[in-house]
Amino acid sequence: MIQDTPSPAVADPCDSPADAHAVYVYAVCRPEGPPDLSGPSGVTPESPVGALAVGPELVAVVQTVRAADFTDEAWLARAADGPELERYARAHHDVVCTVAARYPTVPLPLATLYLDEQRARDALTRESGRFHAALERTAGHAEWGVKVYVADAPARPDDGPAPRRAAPGAGRAYLDRKRSQRDRRERHRADGLRIAALVDADVGGLATASRRLPPHAAHASDERRTQVLNATYLVARDRAAELARLARGLAERTGARVELSGPWVPYSFVGEV
Repeated sequence: MIQDTPSPAVADPCDSPADAHAVYVYAVCRPEGPPDLSGPSGVTPESPVGALAVGPELVAVVQTVRAADFTDEAWLARAADGPELERYARAHHDVVCTVAARYPTVPLPLATLYLDEQRARDALTRESGRFHAALERTAGHAEWGVKVYVADAPARPDDGPAPRRAAPGAGRAYLDRKRSQRDRRERHRADGLRIAALVDADVGGLATASRRLPPHAAHASDERRTQVLNATYLVARDRAAELARLARGLAERTGARVELSGPWVPYSFVGEV
């Protein structure tokens, strides 16, 4: 969506010529000299990815695009087309990752646009203090995801339904079995939460910052396991090998499945920029 200020302000295509252009902003980075922005072509092949100075030591990574391609109507249509939306998201992400591999970088959300370069420069320069703070927080770091799964509590042979013709005392025995089954599930759930807390504490002790996310619901292929931790961590790049060893050790200690993913650009830790 095209922006005129730091808050969204969608441009009406009727207000501009059909061939009007806008400035698409991928990220703000802090290079030590002229930035090298060679690499992915971005969201359009019609213009190169370039640089726009937006404050002391800061450069915005930008690209000129057709304004008509990013009106509310155009973006809603694109959002309803899964493959097309994924293409734009991947193009955006590829540019951000390329820049972040070279310089401290603050990624901006998908489809951040301004009506022209001067408005982009003015708006982003006003936010330079927040960009510098985010860069100080994330420079030299990467984002890693950690997901932890525990096997579901095994069923016992005596957990089946009550018999149709119960013998004397069978009803009480059935209720006792159901109570025992419930207690086993509760203990298993408590064990899962304990494992999640252990993993989060150990990985969090190595990380600079962390965020816990809602666990994902089980898929049909994962019916025999439950996700008990879904978290993301900001970790210094020179501690990546230490993190991998820690994840393997936690899996061995707890018997849980510990999935480590990354390194990623630290989207989750740049704050509201």
